[in-house]
Amino acid sequence: MKRNVLFHFKCLWAIVAVSFIALACKKESTPAEPEAYDPSEKVLVTDFFPKSGGSGQQFVIYGKNFGNDKSIVSVKIGGLAATVINVSNEAIYCIVPDRAYSGKVEVSVGSSANLQLATATTTFDYQKRMVVTTLAGKTDERGNYDIKDGTFANCGGFLNPSWLTFDPKNPNLLYMGQDGGDIRLLNFADSTVTTPITRAMGGWSRIRTIDFSLDKNYMLIAEDQGDVNGKAVSILSRASGFKDPQVLTSYKQCNGASVHPINGELYFNSYEKGQFYRFDLNSYIANHTLGIKDYQTLFLIQDNNWEFNIEIAPTGDYAYIIVINQNYILRTDYDWTNKTFTQPFVVCGSPRAASAWIDGVGTQARLANPYQGVFVRNPDYAGKKDEYDFYFTEQGNHDIRILTPEGKVTTFAGRGSSSINSNPYGYIDGALRTEARFDQPKGLAYDSTNKAFYVGEGGANHRVRKISLEN
Repeated sequence: MKRNVLFHFKCLWAIVAVSFIALACKKESTPAEPEAYDPSEKVLVTDFFPKSGGSGQQFVIYGKNFGNDKSIVSVKIGGLAATVINVSNEAIYCIVPDRAYSGKVEVSVGSSANLQLATATTTFDYQKRMVVTTLAGKTDERGNYDIKDGTFANCGGFLNPSWLTFDPKNPNLLYMGQDGGDIRLLNFADSTVTTPITRAMGGWSRIRTIDFSLDKNYMLIAEDQGDVNGKAVSILSRASGFKDPQVLTSYKQCNGASVHPINGELYFNSYEKGQFYRFDLNSYIANHTLGIKDYQTLFLIQDNNWEFNIEIAPTGDYAYIIVINQNYILRTDYDWTNKTFTQPFVVCGSPRAASAWIDGVGTQARLANPYQGVFVRNPDYAGKKDEYDFYFTEQGNHDIRILTPEGKVTTFAGRGSSSINSNPYGYIDGALRTEARFDQPKGLAYDSTNKAFYVGEGGANHRVRKISLEN
């Protein structure tokens, strides 16, 4: 059997080879002239491909009497002009425009004196894409900006918007921590920016992170000060309108504080030796008997004197420790029996490795100054133990990355428009990977109801950007 198959296979290739030689020996025929548009004949659109897609999609329209002159052919998809690439008498090659929502496909051929319009009998299924837009903030042409309250359109720029947190009781309120500045509030109900909490109120110098207690009635602010008896975490009550800051825990150089989303304990850190602390916030709220030093050291991360913050998964099963200056992320698992986190391990990036931009798995990936992250439920993981991807900002790579539960790192947004210049940073709105650019993004928040991300930018942009479906 094998010999017969091999014999037939050899015979087939011999026939193909002979046919190819015969064709090659033929005298080349003169190509026919492409057919020109005939004003006396009707222009028809008979089909198009693909049937669905988004902005920038390559698109072919089939029909009759399109001619061969691209200058007299125009195409609209969804009522918007499409870029025509090439034309033959029976096909038009073009690019789907932005926001072609209705999907109506129209072809115009001819001059004003003999113009014909043909429309497809079916519509193109336009699929909206995720894009980057500007929500608030601005600078002038020299990069200067004012810090002022106002509407999203006229509030001026932002000073190092390094942390973003939605109010858990009001999804229309987004709090912004400014490292070295005050806490700003973006109100989506009336599209305004205000300054409800100032550094002077709490005697803060560097506000690092913002979180809320499990009962949602207290705000926790992490403060970075140099004194061992300085403020680490401050607590403010909703009952006072968050106007009554008090020192909750005391130590130096706190880069972040996070509340366990199920059990309610407070975890915070110190830059000094990489300390990871636990504080019984529930007991404090219940009876106020704990002192500002009544916390316990759980472990030290492997790098001393490097900034890190703590992001706890919505399930409470684990937390990511983002080591900002050393370009990697640790994971620490939660011990439900003892209500505490355990010794961490590296989940992506590589300790002591130089900063770089490399998508990959685990320690093969390379990061550059990761900062804030958010957990986003992935419908493709339904039924799995962990249903969340982790999106995080990177100052050094000027992008937003995704970390999967398996440790795979990919790039979600930023570093686009490579044809304009070689820099990966800048201020450009548009498609996530092909156009959009950021400049040292730090703050990140996610609105799960509207499936929208908000990005706070340092660098030269001083803005809050939005990532959502185009509208």
